[in-house]
Amino acid sequence: MQWIGRRYDTGEWVQLTAADGVIQAISPVLPDDEAKASETWISPGWIDLQVNGFAGFDLNGDVTTEQDVAEVTNALFRHGVTTYCPTVITGSFARMNQAFRAIHSACETNKLLSSVIGGIHVEGPYLSAEDGPRGAHDKAHIRDPDMAEFDAWQHSAGGRIVLCTIAPEREGAVEFIKHVIANGGVKVSIGHTMADAEQLKSAVEAGAALSTHLGNGAHPVMARHPNYIWDQLAEDGLHAMFIGDGHHLTASVLKSMIRVKRDRFILVSDSVMFGGMPPGRYPSMIGQEVELLSNGRLQTAADPRILAGSAQALDRGVENAMRLAGVSLREAIDAVTKRPAEAMGWPMVGKLEVGARANLTLFKIDSSGSVNVQQTVVNGETVWNNKQQSLQEENGRLT
Repeated sequence: MQWIGRRYDTGEWVQLTAADGVIQAISPVLPDDEAKASETWISPGWIDLQVNGFAGFDLNGDVTTEQDVAEVTNALFRHGVTTYCPTVITGSFARMNQAFRAIHSACETNKLLSSVIGGIHVEGPYLSAEDGPRGAHDKAHIRDPDMAEFDAWQHSAGGRIVLCTIAPEREGAVEFIKHVIANGGVKVSIGHTMADAEQLKSAVEAGAALSTHLGNGAHPVMARHPNYIWDQLAEDGLHAMFIGDGHHLTASVLKSMIRVKRDRFILVSDSVMFGGMPPGRYPSMIGQEVELLSNGRLQTAADPRILAGSAQALDRGVENAMRLAGVSLREAIDAVTKRPAEAMGWPMVGKLEVGARANLTLFKIDSSGSVNVQQTVVNGETVWNNKQQSLQEENGRLT
């Protein structure tokens, strides 16, 4: 298989050849007039470390099915995502456990799903119970870290849990961080926290390496300084994940935070099942009603100040990083390819190199700055392209 496009990082026109799921060659090429006119960019396949659901399918319902996993994955292909972490959020042991089993089972029975799902992200329940830092997580199920409980979940997940978000101020957090890292190499992220500087420092020293949607899951009003957002921004040992949907962080905040973290920022979607759905009010598994506005903002109906996840996919984050924060194309794409791969220790994805996995995202940028995915490739095979979408829509078969 071969693809022609402009490298996102150098602007050079190249022909990329893949076989057996691996990039075999990347060669300079002189584009013809048609290729020049289309100006298609080519990058490593995009990586999203935080996906709760999408397109009407939920990974956090009372019952999670293999179909939910498959349909979320299919929907993400349309937005350029080739690797992602299904994210299971705060709930009862049983509700979370059945989700882990379903995701593992889906991967065991479907080779493509197994390849696309980089691992499971557990966001909660070991989070702050405080209003604000807790975000939209159900307070009834917030609790202190429990190593035996987590180990049981990891068993149900077939060892697929690779990332866990935790609030460092919870009782036993440091011991928990050390345990999950030592017993399976799970990456630990700090989030939904109101930890002080010493608690954050202790978590990093124990091995915490990321911040989950930094700037969100926080008090609406807090001290100018010190505070737990500044402390995490200043911590060089933490990669920071940002939601670039244009609602979770204002343009000035996103721009400032990206400048602080420089080459250690990662873009995530934090998408939920309401992404792509019509505006309106919907019941939610977070324990309360949510409202999706016409501008794409998803908030709790009871308190519009509190967001309830994102209703947009990763392509909008790439677009907004350039449009709102003023970063270059290369920086924006690195934040959904190279950096998440490095942070998670995934050496075969996130780069355009001979020998790397042939996961690719081909896209265009129109005159308004909108990013439009043209083709998504996993292991050297096209799993979605815009021509296919047009044909499916014409025939009424788009799923």
